Amino acid sequence: MSTAQDDLTGRARLRDAAIEGFAAQGFDESLRAIAARAGVSAGLVRHHFGSKENLRAECDATVLERYRKLKVDSINAEPSVMFSQLPSSREGGILMVYILRSVRDGGAAGRAFLENLVAEGIEFSADAVARGLVVPSRNEEARVRHLVRQSVGALIVQLGMWPDLALDDFEGVMERFYAESMLPTLELYTEGLFADRTYLDQYLAFVAGTETTPAAPAEETSSHHGKSKE
Repeated sequence: MSTAQDDLTGRARLRDAAIEGFAAQGFDESLRAIAARAGVSAGLVRHHFGSKENLRAECDATVLERYRKLKVDSINAEPSVMFSQLPSSREGGILMVYILRSVRDGGAAGRAFLENLVAEGIEFSADAVARGLVVPSRNEEARVRHLVRQSVGALIVQLGMWPDLALDDFEGVMERFYAESMLPTLELYTEGLFADRTYLDQYLAFVAGTETTPAAPAEETSSHHGKSKE
C-alpha cells in the first residue's frame, strides 16, 4: 500500500516528467514515454491524472506558476546578478520551450496559455511602473500584449529558421536565443528607436481626429450631392 505522501511525490514526479517530455518531444508524447521518463509504470499516470488531458492541464498550470516565479525573481534581482546567470538554467529552458510549443501548436490550449501570459504580464507591468522600473503606457494591456507576442514570436521564428536544433537541449536553445536577442532588446527598451516624437505625435493626432470627426452618414451625403446637382 502506498502512503498519501508517496502518491503526492509520485504525482509530482510524473507531472515534472510530463513537462520535460512535452517540451522535448511535443504534446504527442505518449503516456508510456512519460512514465518511462519518470521511472514508473504507465498505469500510474492514469491512477494520478485519469487522462492525458488532465495531465496536460496540470502541466500548463505548473509551467505558468513556475514562469511567474521566474519573472518575479528576475525583476527583484540586480541586473548584474541576473546577467551572471545567463544562459538560462535548464529549468528555465524547459519552461520557455514548453511555452513555445504550447503557443506554436495553437488551438484552445495555446490561446489560453497566451492569454494567461498577457494577464500575468499586465500585473508585472503595473508593478514595474509603480516601482519606477518602466515608464507607464497610454494603453497598458495593448503594450503588454504586443510585448508577449513579440517575445514568444521571436523565439518561434528563431527555432523555425533552424529546424534541426534539438529542443531537448534546453540550455543550448536559450543560450542561442539570449546571445542574439538580449542586446537589441535592451537597447530598444532603454534607448528607443526613433530620434524624435514625430511618428508618435502624428499617429496620436490622427487617432484623435478619427474619434472626434466621424464621417457623415451615407444618406446625408447622397442627399447633399443630390441637391448640388439640382
